[in-house]
Amino acid sequence: MLKHLFFLAVVFLCAASVVAQNKTPDVSNDKNMVDWIQVSADKTQFVKKGTGDPVLFWGANYDRDTKMRLMDDYWIDEWDTVVKDFDEMKDMGFNVVRIHLQVGRFMESPTQPHAQALEQLAKLIEAAESRGLYLYVTGLACYKKPNIPAWYDALDEKSRWAAQAVFWKHVARVCASSPAVFCYDLMNEPIVPGEPVDGWLTPEGLEDLFYVQYITRTPNGRTSHAIAKAWIDHLVAAIRSEDQDHLITVGVIPWALVWPDAKPLFYDPVVAENLDFVSVHFYPEANEVEKALRALKVYAIGKPLVIAEMFPIKCTIEEMDRFIDGSRPITQGWISFYWGKTIEEYAQIQAPTIGDRMVKEWLEYFKSKRTSMK
Repeated sequence: MLKHLFFLAVVFLCAASVVAQNKTPDVSNDKNMVDWIQVSADKTQFVKKGTGDPVLFWGANYDRDTKMRLMDDYWIDEWDTVVKDFDEMKDMGFNVVRIHLQVGRFMESPTQPHAQALEQLAKLIEAAESRGLYLYVTGLACYKKPNIPAWYDALDEKSRWAAQAVFWKHVARVCASSPAVFCYDLMNEPIVPGEPVDGWLTPEGLEDLFYVQYITRTPNGRTSHAIAKAWIDHLVAAIRSEDQDHLITVGVIPWALVWPDAKPLFYDPVVAENLDFVSVHFYPEANEVEKALRALKVYAIGKPLVIAEMFPIKCTIEEMDRFIDGSRPITQGWISFYWGKTIEEYAQIQAPTIGDRMVKEWLEYFKSKRTSMK
């Protein structure tokens, strides 16, 4: 999922500190270290509920495999592959895995969830917990158009939000009792159009994958802030009806990387009132590390911050290293990608492509970098 680079939402200034309580943040993936995660009293970091120890998250988006199949398209028939991949991510030193759940796999109708998908999610939670891995649960995915139910696309805003609330209510019910669930990410890169649009997905995609989704097609004179807040609050209420404990966020594209003077939307202080932490996606451009760091600082709004997507698609690994190091004063989590192929497997490819070499070198770097994130 090497993403498109159009960006969304910006926020106020403020600063958050990553180190407090004179403790070393834990990035361990040992299963004995899995504990409920909460935000510290001073709102600067994540801590373990049982001990108060601060936690830094380091891991991967596990969204698809190397065949471009989305996880919940094959996780039932090829469960052993998923378990193997979780073991490999544990061996990489990761402590968090961001998963992406499709509406079309989890909802049979606007009011009826898919029981088998929920059962499989419960199995995945057990697999994560037994391996000391936290799950970063991203929902409402409509990445592949053939997987989107016709009934879902036909819904108007009110009915679509209602179906989304049903999705989250049932997902939260499955996740509620496990300390291995780190958070709920309401939707990957939602946006609010300034004027009516024809479809629910933006026209631009990555080949046949569409990662950006409108939360309304009809603004009807409402402000973007009013729409964003109403949508967030509606879905948060659905989750909280089943789960009062796990954290909630929404992953956004940083428009500040494109327009330095952009103002916040999803992380405006009022809009984000019921979100527990900030989640942003960064793909720095070559020779623009400082620009990316300035854009990141816009998101230091007095809540913990996680870079939930990152990959050196348009810059060097050395520049990404500088970006990570520069982000540390205000960041509590870094999540890249893992698509089910190990460093060793990439090394055995007889005629590797440029992409193969890029991923291998990045995984080597990302695995080794973890040891310094303390």
